[in-house]
Amino acid sequence: MKQLLIDAGNTRLKWATLQGGRLGRSRALEWNARGVAAIARTVMRTSGERVLVCSVAGAALERALRQAARAAGKGPPQFVRSTRHAAGVRNGYVQTWRLGADRWVAMLGARALYPGRALCVVDVGTALTLDLLDAHGRHRGGLLVPGPALMVDSLLNYTAGIRARAGPRAGAGRRGAVRFGRSTRAGLLSGSAMACAALIERALREARSELRGRPRLLLAGGGAAQVAPLLSVAHVRADDLVLRGLALLAALDSR
Repeated sequence: MKQLLIDAGNTRLKWATLQGGRLGRSRALEWNARGVAAIARTVMRTSGERVLVCSVAGAALERALRQAARAAGKGPPQFVRSTRHAAGVRNGYVQTWRLGADRWVAMLGARALYPGRALCVVDVGTALTLDLLDAHGRHRGGLLVPGPALMVDSLLNYTAGIRARAGPRAGAGRRGAVRFGRSTRAGLLSGSAMACAALIERALREARSELRGRPRLLLAGGGAAQVAPLLSVAHVRADDLVLRGLALLAALDSR
């Protein structure tokens, strides 16, 4: 059976197909509230009898996915929720449901890629999330802060002076950030990326102390390209962790 897997984030939607245990090439589109129905229709044109979704995008997009699936003649999408344990990973939250489904499924994907390894799983998106897994698959907890783009947007929205000096293109060119900006715009982009890089490195030091070992750092998300060049620690890019986690859950469910 061919399955359609969907990773619905706050600003990007990624999807791929799973057939015969093989995960197909992933595709991605940015979305916003005005174009949500069109995006959902585009995704649901992809073949797949079963639709499995990991969503943190909110009710509007989830509703649009249900409607588009029905219009495409597919069954109702199944939305993944965080559980106490799955696929060798144990949720570290006291109240299981409070752990975002994207973080939970990403950890499942990370564990499948690196079984038996301690891992620090970082996603740089609208929010920067960091989750620590020990070598036994126990989730030791995590951190959440605004991602680089959200840091920039918050300063532009709440500080009139910075907004005036940043100019109209403050949201562009994030991948080209340098360490010390020579304009307000460049300073915003560099500062936000450097703040995220510094947090990751500090968290990794704390993780090494807690685990008494060296967890492997996995870096994912749309903002990873902006932050990665500023890291002075070894890391691995792993951009499809949520889709990999969904593929694992789909395989387990079909047994």
